[in-house]
Amino acid sequence: MFDVIVVGTDGSDTAEEATKAAIELAGQHEATLHVVSSYKPKGAAHAQGGGGEHWDVKPRDGVDAILEAAAARARRQDVSVEVHASKQDPAKAILDVAASVDADLIVVGNRGMQGAKRLLLGSVPNSIAHGAGCHVLVLKTT
Repeated sequence: MFDVIVVGTDGSDTAEEATKAAIELAGQHEATLHVVSSYKPKGAAHAQGGGGEHWDVKPRDGVDAILEAAAARARRQDVSVEVHASKQDPAKAILDVAASVDADLIVVGNRGMQGAKRLLLGSVPNSIAHGAGCHVLVLKTT
């Protein structure tokens, strides 16, 4: 059912739960897993995300380490994996990768999807759920 799965991670505990689930699903479906993370361009004080919210991401070297750790976990499970580091806001990065690889499924955690925060600030999972051109699995990670 799923041949191409995309997951985004910032290395947080909740993102790690989503990554673990995505690896498991990719293994069950013999799918290729694409792991996405955003980094702050050098010299940028902050970046502006879609919807006007500010997003805080790690420097490029931190993102590379996060991506490599996720890829290593996937490979240990015999999952085919590719990594994508992006200068875009996290939701846009995940959606763009999903579109470019013709993803069947995007896996995200629900962090930031509840209450007024979601309505006022927007959130990565909320943006993905509304902007994806494929199935989205929102895991309860909080």
